[in-house]
Amino acid sequence: MYFPVAGIEVNPLVPPLVAFTISLFTSMGGVSGAFLLLPFQVSILGFTSPAVSSTNQLFNIVAIPSGVYRYIKEGRMVWPLTWIVIIGTLPGVLVGAIVRIKYLPDPKDFKFFVGLVLLYIGGRLLKDLLRTKKTAGISTEKRFQQQQFKKQDQAGTTKPAALDEQFSRVTVQQWTIGRIVYDFYGETYTVNAFSVMALSLIVGMVGGVYGIGGGAIIAPFFVSFFRLPVYTVAGAALMGTFVTSVAGVIFYQVLAPYYPTMVIAPDWLLGVLFGIGGFAGMYCGARLQKFMPATVIKWILVACLLFTGGTYVGSFLW
Repeated sequence: MYFPVAGIEVNPLVPPLVAFTISLFTSMGGVSGAFLLLPFQVSILGFTSPAVSSTNQLFNIVAIPSGVYRYIKEGRMVWPLTWIVIIGTLPGVLVGAIVRIKYLPDPKDFKFFVGLVLLYIGGRLLKDLLRTKKTAGISTEKRFQQQQFKKQDQAGTTKPAALDEQFSRVTVQQWTIGRIVYDFYGETYTVNAFSVMALSLIVGMVGGVYGIGGGAIIAPFFVSFFRLPVYTVAGAALMGTFVTSVAGVIFYQVLAPYYPTMVIAPDWLLGVLFGIGGFAGMYCGARLQKFMPATVIKWILVACLLFTGGTYVGSFLW
């Protein structure tokens, strides 16, 4: 099947299958999978114009709602954190879109930029994992995950543990202009709202260039820098990605007439095909997340980030 905007020809079954596979795993960590979908489009499909960024954001719009729905249903959406991410990343995404069009239209430069971003995020997560291995005791994440298996084993034989159900849901204790406090599984977490907003602005700019909405990159930072449980940040990161992706697609579409020599607007058919696969993958990933050890989720992300980032930087240098 030929996609005229992207200028590529591919079997229509390939995009949804690839998107499903990627999103199934990455959505467990609060990442839509767009950061891996973009290299696939650039390197495998040969979609190298700036329109690949807006197409990637279109994928987010179609795919993310299913994952967000699961996290809301299971009570693991930290809404104050979600709104802070949206407020911070939204202006950054718009600035990033302009940077992508004006200063990074060449695929080689773009791939180098992407590689550096991925290596940095992967390095932060790897450092966090290595430090966690040396830390004694059982983390909140591990206790939560172990309890999910215990509940699964006891299903149908014992009455539901109402107290445990309450602990496994996020409870916001305080939300002010400068601080967010919430409880999860017997532990209290405090977040500096100003720090999150400043970081989200920078991340939004990077996300606008990369075509992933901005919110997706913030998930690894929540885990490695703010020390928040991955089970509580995934929903907020995905929701932030969804909202900023909507803005990004609209912005690219509006800018398209002003750059007649470039292909900027998204390939709607290709983006929707990717989105259909991502929709199914994110739902399954969000559903299965609580049964997957947090360490495994983080290692999956680290492997993907470092491999892809290293490949892109290496191809630029050599």
